[in-house]
Amino acid sequence: MARFLFASQPLTGHVLPALPIVRELTRRGHEVRWYAGGRFAGDIEAAGAAFEPYAEAYDYDDSDLDAAFPSRRRMRGGIRQIRFDAMNLFVRQLARQHADLAAILARWPAHALVGDSSMAAPFAVSELGGPPNAVYNTTCLGLSGRGIAPHGLALEPGRSPLGRLRNRLLAGLAPHLMFRFVSVEMAAQCRRIGVRPRRFESQLLSPFLFLQPTARSFEYPRPNLPPQVHFVGALLPEAAERFFHPPWWQEASGRRRPLVLVTQGTVDTDVRELIRPALRALAGEDVLVVAAGVPDLERFRLDPAPANAHVERYVPLHAVMPLVDVFVTNGGFGGVQHALACGVPIVVAGATDPEVASRVAHSGAGLNLKRIAPPPRLLARAVRRALTDERYRVRARELAAELAAHDGPAEAAALLERLADTAQPVLRGET
Repeated sequence: MARFLFASQPLTGHVLPALPIVRELTRRGHEVRWYAGGRFAGDIEAAGAAFEPYAEAYDYDDSDLDAAFPSRRRMRGGIRQIRFDAMNLFVRQLARQHADLAAILARWPAHALVGDSSMAAPFAVSELGGPPNAVYNTTCLGLSGRGIAPHGLALEPGRSPLGRLRNRLLAGLAPHLMFRFVSVEMAAQCRRIGVRPRRFESQLLSPFLFLQPTARSFEYPRPNLPPQVHFVGALLPEAAERFFHPPWWQEASGRRRPLVLVTQGTVDTDVRELIRPALRALAGEDVLVVAAGVPDLERFRLDPAPANAHVERYVPLHAVMPLVDVFVTNGGFGGVQHALACGVPIVVAGATDPEVASRVAHSGAGLNLKRIAPPPRLLARAVRRALTDERYRVRARELAAELAAHDGPAEAAALLERLADTAQPVLRGET
C-alpha cells in the first residue's frame, strides 16, 4: 500500500473537493496524512486520514477572511481582490508551507504529495528531492492555452482573428499588469527556499498529474491540453445528513411551484451582494425561494423575508439540489458542479469566481449577469428566463449525463495510485 500526503490551503472550497478522494484512498487501504487548517481536522479524520496542522504557516479562518486579513475589507470583488488574495492567502504562505511539508516528510516519507491548485509548496518540495507531486484543482481550468485569454479576466475564448490577437496581447500583458507584484513576491519566496524562481500563475501545472473535477464540455475547448491533465467528473461531498426536513420541505418536495435556491457559498457571504437582491427580485414571482448561507441568521431576520422565501444558515446540497429548478449563485465552483450534476440551470451573479460564471454561460447551462450586486429587476428577468427557456435545462441535463459517466473519487484514486507506483507522469491514454 502507498503513502499519500495531501496539502490544502485553509479554505473550505480547497478542502471539500479532496475529501472524496481521500475517503476512496483510505478505503483502498492506503495511508493518508493531510496538512490543512485546524478547523478541518474533524472532517479529515472522518475521511480516514491523519490530520497534520499548520505549524509555521498562517492558519487563518476562511469563515471571516476580512477578520483574518483586515485590509481586505476595502475590496469588494474585482481584480484588486483577486490580486490581494493571490498575494496574501497563497504566495506569502509559500516558504512557511514548504517548511511544514518538509518537516512532515522528514518523519513520514510519502510516495506522492497531492496539493490543491493554489499551493506552490508541494512543487518546491518535489523539486528539492521530495516525492512526485500531483494537483487537484478546486475551480475551473486556469491553465494557459492556445485560444484562451489569461485566467482571471473572465473572457470567453476569442476564435476570430481579432479574438486570437486579443488573447496574444493579453497573455503578454497580464503577468505585468495583473500580477506583477505577486510574481515579484513569488520569486522572492522561491529564492528563500532555494528553488528556481518563477512568476505567479493562477494555477500550477504539475509535470506528473493534474486532476480536473468537472465535465470536459463545461470547459473551454483546448486543442493543446497538457497530457497529464485528467477530467475526472465531479467531486461532491458525502451525503452526511440523514434527516433534513425544515418547515418548507413538504412544499418543496411536493413540486407545487418552482424552487429557486440562492446561495453565496463559503467565502463571499455579504448578503447585500446576492441574497438580499434575490429575495427582493423574486418576492412577486410564483416560486418558492430558499436562500442558504446566511451566517448571522438572527440579525438577518430583523428584516423579514418575503412570504414566498425561507432563509437558512445552511442546507445540504445533496438533499435539496435534486428538487431545485433554478440555482442562483455567486459562482462558487463546488455549488455549480453540484447543480450541474443534478441537471439544474444556473444564474450567476457575484464576485466569488468570475471565471466560473463565464464557463456557465459558455457551456449553455445558464446565464452570467456579470454583476456583483445585480439590480432586482435584472435578476428576476434572468430567473424567469432560466425557468422558461428549455435550452438551459436541456444543456444542464447533458452536462449531468457527462458527469454521471465518471466516478470522480475512484478515477482520481486510481490515477494517484499509478503516480505512487511509478513516480512517473500519468498521461491520458496510457494504461
